[in-house]
Amino acid sequence: MKRHTLRGLTGLALAALLLIGLIGCQGGGQTGAVVSEDPMEIARARGLSPADVVAAVKTYQPTGTYDEYIMFASGGHSGQVLVIGIPSMRLLKVIGVFTPEPWQGWGFSKETREVLAQGNYDGKELTWGDVHHPALSETNGDYDGQFLFVNEKANARVAVIDLRDFETKQIVKNPLSLSDHGGTFVTPNTEWVIEGGQYAAPFEGYASLDQYKEKYRGLVTFWKFDRERGRIIPEQSFALELPPYWQDLCDAGKQVSEGWVFCNSFNTEMATGGVEKGNPPFEAGASQRDMDYLHVINLRKAVELVEAGRTRTIKGFKVLPLDVAAAEGVLYFIPEPKSPHGVDVSPDGNYLVVSGKLDPHATIYNFQKIQDAIANERFSGRDDYGVPILDFDAVVETQIELGLGPLHTQFDPNGYAYTSLFLESAVVRWTLGGPWTEKHGRDPWTVVDKVSVHYNIGHLAVAEGDNVNPDGRYLVAMNKWSVDRFANVGPLLPQNFQLIDIGNPNGSMQLLYDMPIALGEPHYAQIIKADKLQPWEVYPEVGWDPTTQSRHPAATRPGEERIERRGNTVEIWMTATRSHFTPEHVEVRKGDRVIWHITNIERARDATHGFALPGYNFNLSIEPGETATIEFVADRDGVFAFYCTEFCSALHLEMAGYFLVRP
Repeated sequence: MKRHTLRGLTGLALAALLLIGLIGCQGGGQTGAVVSEDPMEIARARGLSPADVVAAVKTYQPTGTYDEYIMFASGGHSGQVLVIGIPSMRLLKVIGVFTPEPWQGWGFSKETREVLAQGNYDGKELTWGDVHHPALSETNGDYDGQFLFVNEKANARVAVIDLRDFETKQIVKNPLSLSDHGGTFVTPNTEWVIEGGQYAAPFEGYASLDQYKEKYRGLVTFWKFDRERGRIIPEQSFALELPPYWQDLCDAGKQVSEGWVFCNSFNTEMATGGVEKGNPPFEAGASQRDMDYLHVINLRKAVELVEAGRTRTIKGFKVLPLDVAAAEGVLYFIPEPKSPHGVDVSPDGNYLVVSGKLDPHATIYNFQKIQDAIANERFSGRDDYGVPILDFDAVVETQIELGLGPLHTQFDPNGYAYTSLFLESAVVRWTLGGPWTEKHGRDPWTVVDKVSVHYNIGHLAVAEGDNVNPDGRYLVAMNKWSVDRFANVGPLLPQNFQLIDIGNPNGSMQLLYDMPIALGEPHYAQIIKADKLQPWEVYPEVGWDPTTQSRHPAATRPGEERIERRGNTVEIWMTATRSHFTPEHVEVRKGDRVIWHITNIERARDATHGFALPGYNFNLSIEPGETATIEFVADRDGVFAFYCTEFCSALHLEMAGYFLVRP
């Protein structure tokens, strides 16, 4: 039976065929060539089970067809963002963000170098990043496909990516912090991009660890986003000073909880480590208490106070002081199970799910109960910094025992929640209560299914699973280890994204696909419907500057190519088209400053040209319509052949020229 016939079968007929044809097959896979075109014979020869074949059919994407969903995943230590199709799990693109990426010319042209330099630390160039949490822009709490934000933990940076061309446009460096695990998350209309903190430190200068309680501070930063400009506006942004607990992941309220922000924390013990001095190690000192603090932040009230001038300015950045936040109803704490990793707001905005890695339960808080407790001052006390602590029993909805090492939760439209279990290497499905009970028709707050993953899952992502209108359908487990899943490639192994089918609300979850990730430790992802994205096929006009999304001042059209000398500066205006650079010869003197503009005058989709200048460390990717610039000093004499690095035509190898530097 041919593939097109299989595709025409109903799901029931295909399942019956597979079960009849493959009965008795054993898993494990066999080697050797398979020459048959009968799918049943191929399956038997490869030792595939019926479940294997069903998984293959569910994920196979015939040539020329597009994936239904796009996943934006953090690239971990690569400093980049991964773009992955679902259900095929094909890697479609790596977006250059915090690290130079030569194939795309990211960090090599003048324009992209300037964007990367925005993230430098006190003038020091940073050439790597630890990317953690991408966040899609939202309108009314729903992904709108316009922008993507992502944080970089190691140096407390946030980037803005324009999804019209999937390129980074801005990087902001937090002046108050060097680490920021808890970003990025957006408010429901993307007015604010939330950057949580991580390791407490003094905002300015040096302080010894003996002064930890007095001099060290945590923070959460609210970056103001201008959607029309597509830029964060630092001068309208501010940070909220927090106690020196280690703040972690945040989430913005939505619907009934819009205007509030929730961040969890650990190390409320304020441990400072120092095993070399006989002190308890951090992992022990920071895990002594049974509870840490969920931070409940009234963002609207904070903005009012900032606009009223109740801030201090530290390193040129506005800070709302901790004592003001505590006294004016901006900040509250709620006890939460120790060592939590994520607070996740349900689609209706009323339930907050927190899981502590050292507690097998998920704790669910009720936002309406939180509001009542605040209004009635149901406090169990205040912390050492004067922040009110809401009574746990007054605000908790319930606790559910999920399994070992619960971490992160997302949701589907049918009233189910999905939580990763790090220690158990599993994903658990459980029911929400309240009005969600009508959706699933089961007992509320109950575990209903569990599927094993490979191995040590961190975050997970459900299709549109953390906005107001989740899709469900698919879930991706982001596993820290792969152990035995792939061919041995040495001691450093890839990590493993696993695709899981969650589309049947009354059935079991099914593991479908393994995808090795071999360029860093990914952390988090968001999955959007592909049809919400409207990227350009080519740039709007010839001579486009992607960093400003406008016409480049050095845009060059055919016939305008030229070389001009002004003293010791030589400026070149070049065009590129299949299979030709104009001009082909560029001659300068050693020591000259060279400014070289190259415009791709193609208007055909996918007609990208590269530009490599060996010996001077340049490689550009110039998409149809784009103008890019390189600047350098011709500090070595000789003859350097430049060439196109994208195989663009039959005469690609002839698309070259000579850069001649006279002594």
